[in-house]
Order: sequence, then C-alpha cells, then structure tokens
Amino acid sequence: MLNKTPRQGKIRLTRRGRVALLLTGALVAGTAVAVPLLLLNRGDGRPDTLLVPEGWRSSQVYEAVDKALGVEKGTTKKVAGSAGLKLPGESGGNPEGYLFPATYPIGEKATPKSVLAHMVDTANKRFGAGAVAAGAKRNAVSVYQMVTIASIVQAEADTRQDMGKVARVIYNRLDRGMPLQMDSTLNYALNRSTLDTKNADTKIKSPYNTYDRNGLPPTPIANPGDEALKASLTPPAGDWLYFVTVKPGDTRFTADYQEHRRNVEEFNRVRQSERAQQQPKEHEQAPKANAAG
Repeated sequence: MLNKTPRQGKIRLTRRGRVALLLTGALVAGTAVAVPLLLLNRGDGRPDTLLVPEGWRSSQVYEAVDKALGVEKGTTKKVAGSAGLKLPGESGGNPEGYLFPATYPIGEKATPKSVLAHMVDTANKRFGAGAVAAGAKRNAVSVYQMVTIASIVQAEADTRQDMGKVARVIYNRLDRGMPLQMDSTLNYALNRSTLDTKNADTKIKSPYNTYDRNGLPPTPIANPGDEALKASLTPPAGDWLYFVTVKPGDTRFTADYQEHRRNVEEFNRVRQSERAQQQPKEHEQAPKANAAG
C-alpha cells in the first residue's frame, strides 16, 4: 500500500515509539543494542541448534550462521543471493523478513544454504496460512507488505501489548497519506540500532527513509515474530496518529497533536531527571580517577 500524497506534519516517530518534535528541537538519546549469539553446543565445538530471536536483521542472522557452522565470516551473506531461496517476487531476492525467528537444528551436514532455506521455508509456512492472507486482504496490503509492517511493529513497540496500537498508527498514517517517520527504518538504512536520531539523519537519501518518502519501505527491516505478525493482522480499532514512550511500560497513543506534545514534554522531563541523577555519580567517580593518575 503506497501513498503518493504530499508529506504532512512535522512529527518524528522514533524507534520504539519515542518521539522528537522538530519544532521544539527535542532530542531522543539512546545506545546501540547488542544482541548475543544464542547457540546450544553439543560438546564437539559445533552447536546442535541455532536460536534466531524475534527482530534480528538478516545481517545478524548471517553472522550467527557463519559462527554456528564455523565458516569464514561473510560466507552466509555471499551464499544468500544465489541460494535459490523461495522468496516472494516483491522481495527482489532479499530474504529480509523471511529468515523466521525460531530454533533451527544444525546437523553435521548443515550448510549456510540449507540453514537459510529452512528459515525461509518456515517463514513461508507461517506467512502462507489462510489467516495471514485474509488479514492482509482485510487491511488492503499484500502478504509481503504485511510482513514489512510487522517488522516495523517489532522494532517500534515497547511491549507486546503495544504492538497492535503501533500497527494501527502505521495504517492510519498510510491511509491519510502521512509519512510514517519511523526511526527504525532509518536505523536499518544506516545499519545501526539506536534511539538517538539527528535531524540530519532524516534527510539521508534512502528508500528506507520514511521521513522523506511516503508509504512503506521497499522490504521488511527485520525478521518479525508471530506476535508482531498477529498484531499487524488484527490491530485494535483506534484513530491514533502519534505515540511516545514516556518511560518503559508507559507508551501513550493519541490522535490529538496538542495532547501528544504534552506527552512529549513529560517524556523530556523524565529524560532530564534521569540525566540529573546520573551526573552526580560521574562527579563522584572523577576524583578517584585523578587520584589513580
């Protein structure tokens, strides 16, 4: 579902629903998220299984497969393009979104190609179900676009309970011709994971820049799990256009811009308080460092 109407508004929706207002210059700070490789070893140096968590990008999956199989770094990424994976035509051969999160067996004869094929086959079984096709049709998108929406929901929602509302915000913005303005898509374009988005980031030339381009990005931005997919198929009814996570577990959704600004102001106060509490600790540690020098 693509929209070609002019860009509207000056709201930046950031990863996990946090928002910065371009009008007020409010900034959202964050740190990169490190995701561990999850393997179960059988004792001979090669794991029995590989667990792919929900929300991993294809690049993370490739690295995990390389490590699990003990092959040279970059091998799985090179293989992916010529592995003959059963991907939808809309993907253009890009497996992002179709390396389904699950636990996969790593047999003695496993290869990067066979492991990726197993992941894609698993995704096709999940996404090929009648309920998924019906849900996509009900929301006026293709199954592939539904997977793309689910990948954004996976990245943006602060909790599983928020996933449905985040999906509804996406649909509402698409229906109104508003740009999604999601930092998660920018993070994908910049190959990073952070909550800190600068104004300059929103001006990058990329098909994944949902500030500059209307509609969905050309591919999923991660590999979503069942919960994100379910939320995207059957989001609750609502007129929400904005959301902000004031603090963990407290995400506020609204259709009213002024109410949203008040929520953002509270978020900024919480952030300022957190920074103020951290500063004394830094000052207390400084004399120790000087004394050691």
